[in-house]
Amino acid sequence: MKVAPTAPLLFFDSGVGGLSILAPARAMLPTAPIVYAADSAGFPYGTKSEAEIAARVPALLGRLVERFRPRLAVIACNTASTIALSAVRAALDIPVVGTVPAIKPAALLSQSRVFGVLGTDATVRQPYVDRLAAEFGADCTVLRHGSAALVQLAEAKLRCEPLDPAIARDALVGLLEQPGGDRMDIVVLACTHFPLVEAELAAAAPRPLRFVHGGEGIARRIAYLTQGQSWPSSVPPGKAVFTRLDGSVATLATALADFGIDEMEAL
Repeated sequence: MKVAPTAPLLFFDSGVGGLSILAPARAMLPTAPIVYAADSAGFPYGTKSEAEIAARVPALLGRLVERFRPRLAVIACNTASTIALSAVRAALDIPVVGTVPAIKPAALLSQSRVFGVLGTDATVRQPYVDRLAAEFGADCTVLRHGSAALVQLAEAKLRCEPLDPAIARDALVGLLEQPGGDRMDIVVLACTHFPLVEAELAAAAPRPLRFVHGGEGIARRIAYLTQGQSWPSSVPPGKAVFTRLDGSVATLATALADFGIDEMEAL
């Protein structure tokens, strides 16, 4: 099927975390039209029930696809992907790329065979994570910790608000104080918000830790699924769409511009 050069890539998250997925994709496909959708009315997802997310995400993505006619959709949210990815793929007639915890690369990289999975409460308890750990880290100790506060820290950072260093420290302590935590050498950032505060996490760590996430791999997947398609000859302005457009969204304008997003509107 022929795809118009103006057909965008659609990135979807509950908040600004998906920008950590957008950035490497934009670096790989610099003239791709971008629509970044944030479910600000439903934020945050990590403290919601599986039933709420399973009902909300496919319906929202259906509306977004109908409105913007993207060539491909990226669920740039670990929580939404681990719960609703299969339902979204069944509902849409375009390729859908999910974001899952980078457990496979962590298992390949870990020298101590102990690594942590730092995500939202909803993500770290998912059977999907159990399956990834069993398939790729069967010989490893896989520690898990959920932090809703770290999601808020990333949102605050992009709004240029003062940051509490105790939030990053407490998130790491939740892994380090578990049995085997003293040998942990890798931390999987299993929420797309968390790479945005990787520097804060590294500064809070009591010893050097390696942080891994899936952004680069997702960019390669997007490039593969869109190979041979036409793109604009110059960079079009990116667009951000919010399910609730209020004063707090306006404070993100500068950060969004840094990611090539210059227009904001409500869904």
